[in-house]
Amino acid sequence: MDLRGKTILVTGAARRVGRAIALELASAGARLLVHHSASDSEAAETCEAIRKLGSQADAFRADLREYGQILGLFEQIDRQGPVHALVNSAAVMLPGDLLSVSETDWHTTIDLNLKAAFFVLQQAARRIRQAGGGVIINLADIAGMQPMARFPVHSISKAGVLSLTRVAALALAPDIRVNAVVPGPVLKPDTMTDARWRSFGQSLPLQRTGTAGDVARSVRFLLENDFITGEALLVDGGNQFIPS
Repeated sequence: MDLRGKTILVTGAARRVGRAIALELASAGARLLVHHSASDSEAAETCEAIRKLGSQADAFRADLREYGQILGLFEQIDRQGPVHALVNSAAVMLPGDLLSVSETDWHTTIDLNLKAAFFVLQQAARRIRQAGGGVIINLADIAGMQPMARFPVHSISKAGVLSLTRVAALALAPDIRVNAVVPGPVLKPDTMTDARWRSFGQSLPLQRTGTAGDVARSVRFLLENDFITGEALLVDGGNQFIPS
C-alpha cells in the first residue's frame, strides 16, 4: 500500500507507542485518525505534530471497552470519508497474581486488549472493504508468545490478539491484509528503575532495549508490503530466545 493520501485509524494514538506510529505514518504522507480514550491534550498535541509534518489529522475520543462507544466512534469517522487502514494499538498492561485476579481485573484488560481489538477490527474492516481494500495491523506483545506470570491476563489477551490476527487474515483475504507487530522491551515500565532497564537491555542478544520508533517503522513496513498477511513480526531485540 502506498500510504500517501490514505486515511489510517490508529487507536491509542495520543501517547507512547501509538503516538510514534501515528507520526511515522504521517511522515509517509498518510492522513491520521487519532483515537484516544481520555488524553484530550495529548491527542491535540499529536495532531499538531502530524500537521507540522504536512499531513492531516483529526482526534476522536472513545472508551473502546464499551461496544456502543466503538459504534459511536465509527459513526464520527464515517463523516470524515473512507478508511483505508487500521492500527489496533490501544491496550493496557496491568500486573497481578493469577490466584488473585478478580473479575474486574479480568475485564479491565480483556475488554480493551482483546474485545475492543476484535470489534474495532470488525467495524474498520467493513469500511476498508467499502474503500476497495487495505490493511489492518494489530499490536500484540511478546507476552502473547512467552507468558509472563506477573502479567497473567495481559499475556492471555495478547495471545488472543495473535489468534485474532491469523483468523482475520484468512477471513478478510484477499482484499484486506491483516498482520501483527509483536513488541518486546521498547518502553520502560513505570515501575522499573533506569538501572534495571539498562541491565535488562544488556541481557538481550542485541544488548540494548528498543524504542517506540522501532515498532512504528515495523508497522509501516507491514502496511507497505503487499505480499504479507497473517504474519506476526517480532520487534524484540532477540528477547524470544531468552527463557521466561
